[in-house]
Amino acid sequence: MTDVTTVEPSRLRRIVAHPASLLLIGFALMVATGGVCSVVINKLFGTFDIARNTPLRMMGAVIVAAICIAVYKGYKRWIERTPDRELEFTGAGRELALGLGGGALLFTIMTGIVALLGGFEILGLRGTGAIWSMLAVAVFSGVFEEILLRGIVFRHLEAWLGSWIALALSSALFGVLHIMNPGATWFSSVAIAVEAGILLGAAYMLTRRLWLAIGIHAAWNFTQGWVFSVPVSGGEAPLGLLITRRLGPDWLTGGDFGLEASVVAMVVATLAGVILLLMAIQRGQLVPAPWRRQPS
Repeated sequence: MTDVTTVEPSRLRRIVAHPASLLLIGFALMVATGGVCSVVINKLFGTFDIARNTPLRMMGAVIVAAICIAVYKGYKRWIERTPDRELEFTGAGRELALGLGGGALLFTIMTGIVALLGGFEILGLRGTGAIWSMLAVAVFSGVFEEILLRGIVFRHLEAWLGSWIALALSSALFGVLHIMNPGATWFSSVAIAVEAGILLGAAYMLTRRLWLAIGIHAAWNFTQGWVFSVPVSGGEAPLGLLITRRLGPDWLTGGDFGLEASVVAMVVATLAGVILLLMAIQRGQLVPAPWRRQPS
């Protein structure tokens, strides 16, 4: 009979493997990766200069997104020492396509409702406008922010504290991270936390992968900025496909932050998020809080 000896992990390894440690390490690693890559790409191509609208800008965003994915996979392999399920390429095309279609549809529905209420008008057709800049914004924000907020923050909080607390804390953090954006208010941050936090967190819970959430996030931003020429999370309104204008109170139009900070967006996106969340619960994807877990 072969004697199999189990080697206990070292104290350092046990500390590193705790969800709180993995969260801090992963968060710092991804923020550093996104920051360094953005600076380097900017020096090489000038791709993150908001005034530029060239294919180089899009190329730079794709390169940064690919590096972020590679770093996440390395983090999973050498720091977590677990298989990469969240960004596994098998089946990614289908989930990404569903997310892109869903994100574009959601923002179109929300914009249509605001228009019916008298808060949005289409004045004409501009053409391609700032398509390369908006594609770059969509790719970078979709990949980087979903890896950071759902792949790192939500996932480790969930393993540590359960799905409900993870959803609440990661959503709150998502809102807080947008408070420094141009045109931001406390209401816009609450809106982002509620509508996007629940929607994107539920998209991850449903699939236990990031591709659906990445698609929703990227398509939402692209449809908002390029199709409807609305500010994306603050700042100036980009030159998009349509010539548009917003009318009426901030609660309806979102004010300078953009339509995502409107009450309509909160209702539409949150409802979609709740639907995905209920689907995830039905599939048994809810992780209970530690004090409600059965002992192994």
